[in-house]
Amino acid sequence: FSELQLLTVNQVYSEGEPLFVYGKGQPNETLIIRLIAPDKTIPKFDQFETNEDGTFEHVLLIWPKSSPNLPFGTYTVEIISTQQNGLSKKIDVKFTSSTDLVSVPIERHLNTLVFAPETAAINIPFRVFVQVTSDGLLIGDDPAKLLQTTHVHLPSGKVETLANNFSTLHQGLYYTDYVPKEEGTYVFHVVTFNEGTISHGSVATNVLSQDLGGISNQIIKLNSVLEETSTELTTLKSEISGFGNTLESASGNIDKSVTSVSKSVNNIEEASSQLNSLFFPIVASIGIIVALQIAILARRR
Repeated sequence: FSELQLLTVNQVYSEGEPLFVYGKGQPNETLIIRLIAPDKTIPKFDQFETNEDGTFEHVLLIWPKSSPNLPFGTYTVEIISTQQNGLSKKIDVKFTSSTDLVSVPIERHLNTLVFAPETAAINIPFRVFVQVTSDGLLIGDDPAKLLQTTHVHLPSGKVETLANNFSTLHQGLYYTDYVPKEEGTYVFHVVTFNEGTISHGSVATNVLSQDLGGISNQIIKLNSVLEETSTELTTLKSEISGFGNTLESASGNIDKSVTSVSKSVNNIEEASSQLNSLFFPIVASIGIIVALQIAILARRR
């Protein structure tokens, strides 16, 4: 049957104290034990075998001085069986500055805020501000130590350290002037470490080929060109409108000319009718005269 127990001597530890664990598994079983940090990394792990009766006692580590890699906080001790289908047990412990007269662990709340412009331009410096508080109070310390692992992620994927770049503006307020060398997104990752407690803050800045001031000037110039173009279009529209009026006038004159020609044609048709009415009687009279002359000539013969 599966059997695995894990216990610790204390739940709260400080610098210099051993992290002693004990428990029980199966006889002569190989166990893996590891310490999981607050950021889920594993700063320490060991492997050992249980006794013939399945019991074990093991000192995982002597708590060192707190550091960025091992700050104060809540840690998890996990033991894993290699013979019981990966069966594991976990227990939480606290690493603090002191365990004297402490029944409930006291946690330090370190907070880091980072401020930087949303946009910037290549080769033009901009300022990044950092505010560090502990339990709501501004922390005054040497920024080279307080922000010693701060860095920036470049658009190219590289990481540039900013450990010694910060200056103190006020207690708990720090700044650095940064000059970007390439276009893209810069992510400033500020890591604060104070009295064994670590805190993180980050901000992103999008770097363009030129700043918003240059873009604004170009927009103003473009607006000016558009206004001039609009004025020219208005003038052209006016000229086209005048040309349209001229065409309308010419069309009216053509209509009048067509009407006049039509009237002339009607007059010609009327005159032709009158001429025909006069011409036909004359032709008839001539025909009669010619017929009479022919008759007279015929009788004489």
